[in-house]
Amino acid sequence: MRKIILLAVLVIFGYGSSVFAQQSRTKFQESEYYYYNISIEKIYSYKLGYVVVYRKGVNQMARMYLPADWFTDIGGKGEIVGLGSGREWPSMTVYYKGDEFSHIRLKLRRNRSHETWGVVPLSINIDEFFQDIEDVNLEF
Repeated sequence: MRKIILLAVLVIFGYGSSVFAQQSRTKFQESEYYYYNISIEKIYSYKLGYVVVYRKGVNQMARMYLPADWFTDIGGKGEIVGLGSGREWPSMTVYYKGDEFSHIRLKLRRNRSHETWGVVPLSINIDEFFQDIEDVNLEF
């Protein structure tokens, strides 16, 4: 009698879990977001924002200018994630929704003496590169 009850419970449990798994598969939807994750070679802080230098191709570099006001508001166009002293190399993740830029996440070392950090000298004026920036144009 015990064996019959145990067998019935196992059959019911097995059937129920397969139905649940099948229902959870049908509810899956693909995200409308996609992203590019790119290692940062150097990031320079400037009074109007950040200059990010990243590798395009094997032996070429590209620059990106990111306004500081992107990183001030919650839900803004930018977010900075501080990295500790682990092995993870600084990177940026650029998110797109459909074909349009959505937001960017920079993973940077908290310690600004790290080799990826730099400062644009005060004698150099690059203000014009920070004018009217609405999105990010990645170069590959």
